[in-house]
Amino acid sequence: MFFYLSKILWFFVQPLNLAIFLLLAGGIAAAFGRRRLAIAGPVAAFLILALAAWTSFGALLIRPLEDRFGRPAVPPEQVAGIVVLGGGFEGAINAVRGGYELNSSGDRFVEAAILARRYPQAKVVVTGGIGTLIQEGEGDGDTAPRLLTALGVAPERLVMEDKSRNTYENAVFTKALVTPKPGETWLLVTSAFHMPRSKALFDKVGFATVPWPVDYQTSGIEGVDFFTDDAANALRVTTVAVREWIGLFAYWLTGRIDSPFPGPGTSTR
Repeated sequence: MFFYLSKILWFFVQPLNLAIFLLLAGGIAAAFGRRRLAIAGPVAAFLILALAAWTSFGALLIRPLEDRFGRPAVPPEQVAGIVVLGGGFEGAINAVRGGYELNSSGDRFVEAAILARRYPQAKVVVTGGIGTLIQEGEGDGDTAPRLLTALGVAPERLVMEDKSRNTYENAVFTKALVTPKPGETWLLVTSAFHMPRSKALFDKVGFATVPWPVDYQTSGIEGVDFFTDDAANALRVTTVAVREWIGLFAYWLTGRIDSPFPGPGTSTR
């Protein structure tokens, strides 16, 4: 139920869709002679889109998430496994064309291949099924072997978890699949903005990991600015940031994580 509710809620509150619904509401209000509401809807839609696309709002919103966890100052000498969270492939395209087209989170798999070379004895675990409400395409757990083996990772090192639909299921299903042993070091690879929620969830289910963030969306020095980024990219970053903050609070309110803003000192051990 949580999965379906989260997808439905997000459909309505993501910035672009919310602006469209506000414009629609304004048109309906105008048709019924509600002048104030007819004006309020389009004005609110304009403000949302202007804030998201023409300012640094998205970068300022996502930067605290990206800065929350860093890579270890001294990389571990030995690693039992590398857990890569899905979300980096264009599933609908790959299902038809049979390739491994990457999206904006594809850095996760590039870094996984680099880490696999650095730690040649480590297992490489890819966790991620089809996370869309209308299921089409293939999950990252199905696509990843084609890319990783092409990049030189031996097939016998790969462990695929292709049933999970969200980050909570990533943590639960991956732990059950690999059964990590006490004292082992496992790296957790995901986008930097997604690391607080991911790390907290893996800690909560008792799977100790070392965060290895990738796929940064900000330089870390952004201030309050206007028209400093391509409007489409600024809107995308804002959308990602809003979604991640909503996800954090939803997981906290439902008891899946212990803090609405998990950090190195707040995650369950």
